Amino acid sequence: MKADPAPARAKRPTKAAPPAKPARQTLSREAWITAARKVLEKRGIGEVKIDRLAHQFKVTRGSFYFHFASLADLRDGLLQEWRNTNCAPFWAMRDMHDIDGLQFFTDIVHVWVDEAPFSPLLDLAVRDWSRTSKKLAQEVKDMDDLRIALLIRSFRAMGYPEDESLVRARITYFHQIGQYALSFKEDPAVRRSYQPLFGEVLLGPLVQEPGSAPRPSEIQSGRR
Repeated sequence: MKADPAPARAKRPTKAAPPAKPARQTLSREAWITAARKVLEKRGIGEVKIDRLAHQFKVTRGSFYFHFASLADLRDGLLQEWRNTNCAPFWAMRDMHDIDGLQFFTDIVHVWVDEAPFSPLLDLAVRDWSRTSKKLAQEVKDMDDLRIALLIRSFRAMGYPEDESLVRARITYFHQIGQYALSFKEDPAVRRSYQPLFGEVLLGPLVQEPGSAPRPSEIQSGRR
């Protein structure tokens, strides 16, 4: 009599493969600078720290040192950002010749109003940073002087006297910087609607010398 065959062994369930580990994040130098810039604009240069940024990216400090020699190197990158976005447009105007005064004034103002690429937040952050560095304070002062000098050129080209051009340039610039310092918020459409009136106020004749200088609309139409 033949023995009954042994029962077939049940197959063990196949274990599910472990989930694939997410690919390691590859960070560029620009990514570090962008993240550092956000911290600079919101919290100031004192809060721009390697450990903070590495924790934000969930990477080790080694990833930072792959792109930067030191924290000072990162800070230099931030300053270059400021130079590229907030200084370069004015450097380009410095070398312009045979300008039309009113158009030159309009071009200067539009650098601030359009914010492309100018960044008010970055400008304020670097200005605040400059209070801790004499070298940077001088660089910020040089940029302030250049912006005011360009405005003076525009007023002089429109026919205003030297002293009056200086005062009008300062009023224009201090007004613009004051808006940033106060974090003044306004709907862009509303702001644009006021631009012609701002132009009339900033470019119009002095009260004590009525009619001594043409109104912007008169300059454009050639009536004066």
